[in-house]
Amino acid sequence: MDEFDRKILANLRRDGRMTFTELATRVGLSKTPCQQRVKRLVDSGVIVGFRAIVDPARVGLDHVAFTEVKLSDTREQALKDFNRAVRQIPEVEECHMIASSFDYLLKVRTPDIRRYRTVLGEKISTLPHVASTSTFVAMETVRESAG
Repeated sequence: MDEFDRKILANLRRDGRMTFTELATRVGLSKTPCQQRVKRLVDSGVIVGFRAIVDPARVGLDHVAFTEVKLSDTREQALKDFNRAVRQIPEVEECHMIASSFDYLLKVRTPDIRRYRTVLGEKISTLPHVASTSTFVAMETVRESAG
């Protein structure tokens, strides 16, 4: 990966919908080499996809909770079981294994606290090997990654 690739990635992260002509101009290449580089970045897995970034509040999903999860078993198979199952919960936007007094930190997005309570009780708490959970409700999002 060279400086042109880094510039391509930086520009696409800011605006993934720009034309190849505009992208090429911004990074200092002609259109065809720029397209070839983007294709190579996609084919090699550096660029894993393109998506629309949706305003959660405008689609009724502005309740965010962070859930600490402690497992009863942290052997490799238990971790795999948990990882596989947590991916099936659409309300879980992010799941991170943490080096702390708990094992995972989940970012959960729902329409409101009542729906979060249902997701916690019926989905998260029933995941394989969950021993306990603790929830922190976000009062305001000051900065959030756009993807």
